[in-house]
Amino acid sequence: MSLADITRRLRAAEAAAGRAADSVTLIAVSKVQPAERVQAVLDEGHRIFGENRVQEAQSRWPDFQARYDGIALHLIGPLQTNKARAAVEMFQAIHSLDRPKLAGTLARLAQERGASPDLFIQINTGAEPQKAGILPEIADAFIAEVRGLDLPLIGLMTIPPVDEDPAPDFRMLAQIAERNGLAGLSMGMSDDFETAVALGATHIRVGSAIFGARTA
Repeated sequence: MSLADITRRLRAAEAAAGRAADSVTLIAVSKVQPAERVQAVLDEGHRIFGENRVQEAQSRWPDFQARYDGIALHLIGPLQTNKARAAVEMFQAIHSLDRPKLAGTLARLAQERGASPDLFIQINTGAEPQKAGILPEIADAFIAEVRGLDLPLIGLMTIPPVDEDPAPDFRMLAQIAERNGLAGLSMGMSDDFETAVALGATHIRVGSAIFGARTA
C-alpha cells in the first residue's frame, strides 16, 4: 500500500458516504517509522502526521520542520502530565485528553501561552480496563468540565477493541459528539477507516497502510 493508494481509497469512501472530497483529514501515523519512510511521504506532499510519544516527536520532527513547510503534528498517544508543556509547544492537535488532571494542566498552559492545540477527548467506547479514555457514561460530564476550562475542544477520539466490529464504537462516538455539539470525530485506522468515514469520521489515523509494517 502507499499514500497514493490510501488517498484514493479515502476519496472513494467519502464519495460513497455522500461526503465532499477532502472533507476527512488523513493523519499519517509515523510513530516508530524510520526517517527515510517519513521523508518519502513528505516528498509526496503530505504534511499531517501523527505521533504517539512526545519524546520521539522531539527527536524526529525539528529537522524535518526546518526542511519542509506546513507540517502539522497530531499527538495520538497517551500524554503524561509532565510532558504536557512540551506537547503543547510541538503539536497542533492532541487527540488523547483523557482525565481531569491533564485537562487542568492543559488549561493552565493555555493561559500561560495564550494559545492551545486543538483538543479531542479520548472515549473508551469499549470500556476496556487496559485502555485509556473516558468511559461513555461519564463522557457528557467530562466534556462539560473541559469546556468550563475554556479549552479549544473540537471533538472526540476512540480506538475500538481489537478483532471486533468497530461500527458500534464509531456510532457511539458520533452519538456522544452530536448530543454535545462537537463536530470532530477522530476514528478509523488502517483496517477500518472506510467504515469510520461512512459513520462520520473527520480525522482518520493511518500508519502501516501508508508506511509499511512498523520497525519496532
